Amino acid sequence: MKPLSLAALAKLVAGRAHGDATVGPDVVIDSRRTVAGALFVALPGDHVDGHRFVESAIADGAAAALVGPSWSTETSSAPVVVVDDPATALARLARGIIGTELADPHRDRPLTVTAITGSMGKTSTKDLLAHLLAGEAATVAPENSFNNEIGVPLTATRVDGSVGFLVSEMGARGVGHIAALCAITQPRIGVVLNVAHAHIGEFGDQETIARAKGELVESLPVDGWAVLNLDDPLVTAMATRTQARIAGFSLTATPSVGTELWLGADQIEADPWGRHSWDLLLSRDGTAPTVVARVALATAGRAQVTNALAAATAAVAAGLDPVLVAQRLDGAQVTSKWRMELHPCADGTMVVNDAYNANPDAVAGALGAVAQMARANDRRLGVVLGDMLELGDLAVTGHRSSGQAVAGAEAAWAVFVGAHATDQGDAAREAGMAAGAISEVTDAPAAEEAVRHHHRRGDVVLVKGSRGMRLERVADGLVARLGAVDGAEGGRA
Repeated sequence: MKPLSLAALAKLVAGRAHGDATVGPDVVIDSRRTVAGALFVALPGDHVDGHRFVESAIADGAAAALVGPSWSTETSSAPVVVVDDPATALARLARGIIGTELADPHRDRPLTVTAITGSMGKTSTKDLLAHLLAGEAATVAPENSFNNEIGVPLTATRVDGSVGFLVSEMGARGVGHIAALCAITQPRIGVVLNVAHAHIGEFGDQETIARAKGELVESLPVDGWAVLNLDDPLVTAMATRTQARIAGFSLTATPSVGTELWLGADQIEADPWGRHSWDLLLSRDGTAPTVVARVALATAGRAQVTNALAAATAAVAAGLDPVLVAQRLDGAQVTSKWRMELHPCADGTMVVNDAYNANPDAVAGALGAVAQMARANDRRLGVVLGDMLELGDLAVTGHRSSGQAVAGAEAAWAVFVGAHATDQGDAAREAGMAAGAISEVTDAPAAEEAVRHHHRRGDVVLVKGSRGMRLERVADGLVARLGAVDGAEGGRA
């Protein structure tokens, strides 16, 4: 953000200023990331209250802090703005910053805000889109998966007059959440990737998930773009919920009728390690598609083709030349951690670290991709699969389906981790997997020991689970024990 006086900041967030300071450009919620001039937002928490760190943040260079009503200005001389709720004030600050930048007629170029939502692939698509846009103008995108009521406004505060693009990743735990996030960032382009079973325990069913995800397209202006995955019927149906223009993407060579802009893929091929190449197709207003160029990603998994198409469609909707988009997409890779990362080891083992998150659909997709890698390289498949959280009443059936999928992928061995390890293991055995090839453990350290028992030289090992399971420790531990080597066999690193 552009630096503000404490008084101006207080007016923007509906608070009361105590002291005098110039605040900005940085906004932080972690006192350990304090830099000179920063605004420290003291968020209350269940385990750690940010108010405990106000004084240390100021000592480390923060210009001021946003604090709640419990803060005593009589016992502390720290420059602060007192608000009813620091999280709400952060949202107000971000909305004010974005609103000011969108309305500024003196900018070198208008600010374009793109928001991305979906059950799977948000962060990968965000990474790819930010890569495409950054070659055109300064671009702000979330770190990792900053996609909630704190991460979205925190990312937006990084926008100033020099920024041409803001990419906002949006998650939801219920109906109304995405609408609230859109009110903060005011997107002109909205990308909806899919509607799957992630967080179904909180929503109840996929139709409610679709209702929540569709709030993004409902927020778009008439001159905006709704970028929709036309391979997903629940996403395709969102075209009726927006006044914006429709841009579509799909894994097909045939453009969809009714889209003003469409990007597709033809002649899709994969190398032995699951990194895909394809002909990028373009159609405008339903015309016959033309080949823009052949592109290849450096990140594994067929799902990344869909994510790349989404990013490319959003970039073209933002005004980028399709040929330039194809050039930038070629060789691109997802930069956020633990998403189909390929880690070749000294003994020939390939560890595929996809441990950022999991739901039944994502597990099935990852298993299919990694099983294909194993077959293409004549290797055994090993699987470390943790609990999929937030499935609610579908937890047992969801975990049983993943256990069946492991057996269906012809895994040589599997380590199931967490409270539902038995559900997964029972289903895998019932589907024909040998009992001796299965271990059921409670946590990551136990999983590491079980992997030692099952693993053999040259195995292809998929590690996947919900974020709360933290199974990246298993993947990292295996790579460290076996010894990492640079690059990946069979092509692009």
